[in-house]
Amino acid sequence: MNTLRRRLIVSSVLAALAASSRGAPSAPTVEVWTGPSCGCCHDWVRHLEANGFQVNVHDGGNTDARERLNMPLRLGSCHTARVGGYAIEGHVPAREIRRLLKERPAAIGLSVPAMPRGSPGMDGPASGRERDPYDVLLVGRDGSHRIYQSYR
Repeated sequence: MNTLRRRLIVSSVLAALAASSRGAPSAPTVEVWTGPSCGCCHDWVRHLEANGFQVNVHDGGNTDARERLNMPLRLGSCHTARVGGYAIEGHVPAREIRRLLKERPAAIGLSVPAMPRGSPGMDGPASGRERDPYDVLLVGRDGSHRIYQSYR
């Protein structure tokens, strides 16, 4: 291959890479605080990573994080997270987090209270592959909540 042709090919490839990296949004980073000795928290983290999120995990401190992010205690679960200015409580599916970040409602964030079987992180062999119906709640700034998405 002659030198001029090689330079043209390399230039074209570099231009295409630069253009695609400018148009590609960076993966949102999720900051996660886990509950004491909780295995399902790390399963939920793997769910987020498999869905394109970057995750920073802090083992412990979820109660303090929940309070700091103004997530009502009654909507609590085993881990608390923060992404894009929102609080995420419990086993919220990545799909709903992406929707939240796209829609940007005036809210504290999302919650899946308790630990429903079949939700992300609670869907492994330990759950016996059982599935409980559950709701993802949108938590308003005043602490009220409404159903954001139901899983049946």
